[in-house]
Amino acid sequence: MKENQNLDFKQIWKDEFLEYVSGFANSQGGSLLIGVDDKGNVVGVANAKKLMEDIPNKIVTTTGVVPDVSLLEENGKEYIKITIAPSNTPITYKGRLYFRSGTTLQQLDGMAAQNFLLNKMGKSWDEQIVEGTGVKDIDASAVTYFVKEGIANGRLAKSVEKDSIEKILGNLKLMNDEGKMTMAALLLFGKNPQAYCLNARFKIGRFGNGAADLITQDLIEGNLIQMADKVIDVLSAKYLVRPIHYEGMQRVEPLEIPEKGLREILYNSIIHKSYDGPDNQMKVYDDRISLWNYGKMPEGTTISDMFKEHRSMPRNKLIANAFFHAGFVEAWGRGFEIIEESFKNAELEVPQFVEEFSGVTVNIKREVFAAIQHGARIDDRTGKVVNASYDTNDVTKNITDRQQLIYSILSIGDTGDDTNNDTKTTSSIAIKLGVSSRTIKRDLKVLQDLGYIEHCGPTRGGYWKVLIRK
Repeated sequence: MKENQNLDFKQIWKDEFLEYVSGFANSQGGSLLIGVDDKGNVVGVANAKKLMEDIPNKIVTTTGVVPDVSLLEENGKEYIKITIAPSNTPITYKGRLYFRSGTTLQQLDGMAAQNFLLNKMGKSWDEQIVEGTGVKDIDASAVTYFVKEGIANGRLAKSVEKDSIEKILGNLKLMNDEGKMTMAALLLFGKNPQAYCLNARFKIGRFGNGAADLITQDLIEGNLIQMADKVIDVLSAKYLVRPIHYEGMQRVEPLEIPEKGLREILYNSIIHKSYDGPDNQMKVYDDRISLWNYGKMPEGTTISDMFKEHRSMPRNKLIANAFFHAGFVEAWGRGFEIIEESFKNAELEVPQFVEEFSGVTVNIKREVFAAIQHGARIDDRTGKVVNASYDTNDVTKNITDRQQLIYSILSIGDTGDDTNNDTKTTSSIAIKLGVSSRTIKRDLKVLQDLGYIEHCGPTRGGYWKVLIRK
């Protein structure tokens, strides 16, 4: 025999083991074997008959649970099996909540206890009503954005545009009959969501050689319904590149990783985050992007299960429902499938998901960026990475790989004026490429001296104009 989620061994009985009764009852149920050592060997108990009388009485008196207690024997040694069924109501011992997880017993406190009690009542954390709140705390522009997206994605009727904020929130079950807001309403559409949950944020950092080499960072705050847009805007402006290619006469500038897949990853991290933990944390390296969000996988599921057909199991039901009606996510547990399809269609490696540090990490390879850094090129017609050999007609064949990348960044969206120049400053390019601003200044000087670019306007506040194109 081996200990597991539903089985624990104790050589002797102690009243403190009543905690395990609470733990088993609050989880999936289980059995406690008295007179068995840690290796599963029966060692027996000397006072088995007396314990058969005392233990059931103590369990009923202290926890209210009615156990199934059996006296068993092996090789002439008696031992006791105490079986506890899972309970539909919370079971406490001395006023404390316990929960069996794996082979460990956990005491639930604070937010963990609150979430447990809500789950026992069939509610999620985001359904709780926040006293003293009302429509005055809701940002009308966020609701308008939600309605616009929902109509555009076919999830809301055009007539919803005429509905009041109260009606929209009421239909989403985000407010009660008294006009008080749920936590979900305040996080999704609130004027100041972080006043109610400080960790409803995204932290993005650009790292060099390792986790200790932080180059720069951004903290993204605001409402959850527009959070993914804000994160992608910051990533696009400061952290990721947009290699250029042409579809016919149309110039196309997609992100280096598939935006559809990236959005699905962001939506998942928002919907499934346990908001009693730290901020969502995104680390951008030269070769990969790592996004971690707090909150374990649903009980009894694994990462591999998520890539198979499965039912949707959102941690935050009301937040998930709002994202569905906005047209951001499906309601059939297809998120991981969408991510996989998106990256495979782009001929890129599918991101890897790992359970760690009481949460889930998704690692996304920066194959395009890494390839360009090592001399590879982007095919003008397909947008795919091709080998490192340069075409003899390429106007940038006599500059370094990094200077070629800088040239490409400056070319993105260049219209011959300073439009969107705020995304092409020396410091922003340095952040994208993970090098110092001084290095970028030297490379810009080389490109300028070779006649590929020129600086227009004043020294401070001017912009770079691309002069040579393929």
